[in-house]
Amino acid sequence: MNAIETRGLTKQYKTVTAVDGLDLAVEQGELFALLGQNGAGKTSTIRMLCGQMRPTAGEGWIMGRSILHEAQQAKALLNLSPQETAIAPNLTVKENLLLIARLYGASGAEAMRRAEELMGTFGLMPRAKERAKKLSGGMQRRLSIAMAMITQPQVLFLDEPTLGLDVRARRELWQTIRGLKGKVTLVLTTHYLEEAEALADRICILCSGRVRSIGTPRQLMEQTGTQRFEDAFLALTEAEK
Repeated sequence: MNAIETRGLTKQYKTVTAVDGLDLAVEQGELFALLGQNGAGKTSTIRMLCGQMRPTAGEGWIMGRSILHEAQQAKALLNLSPQETAIAPNLTVKENLLLIARLYGASGAEAMRRAEELMGTFGLMPRAKERAKKLSGGMQRRLSIAMAMITQPQVLFLDEPTLGLDVRARRELWQTIRGLKGKVTLVLTTHYLEEAEALADRICILCSGRVRSIGTPRQLMEQTGTQRFEDAFLALTEAEK
């Protein structure tokens, strides 16, 4: 069973087709990147898969659960770490994690266990009692992702996880994301091509709401006869200019 599957997934906004008959299959434990220029359909695809928006046509499944007919069950299996750092600034690191765990039904003891485990995983233990607003941008992003992970999702969507971070903070967060590979299925959207190349097992390039190509970075370079992934991406999205 695939972690994510779509067949003919489509989203139309009046006269604009944002996602056009999308067929995808993402394996369990895979880090799968969705790339494309602005307006390629990445955000609409994620919103449909997360149950935030109903497809115009087609179907999708999260761990075998239909996003149309089993929406609540599907949503219970996933979480989203959005572009905006989603934290409560006046709560401490630990309090942020405990809050989300309790909101999702964990007991006090279980919430504490998960919070301590994730603070260790994300290198947040030394900052446990620090208010979130005092953390660096990189640390806030780590906390935001940890808060998405505390619900124990089987599928985690990472929407531009390193947006706005400096080079050092971005590379440190890469290491954290690598540590999640195999533990949870990850779907990454990013405008940093080197990020997708460094992290993703496979990359899907979207153009005008359709799949242009799917493969490993090496396969996409071989397909386009290029030596750099950036050149492969530009070649595959050339028609959208």
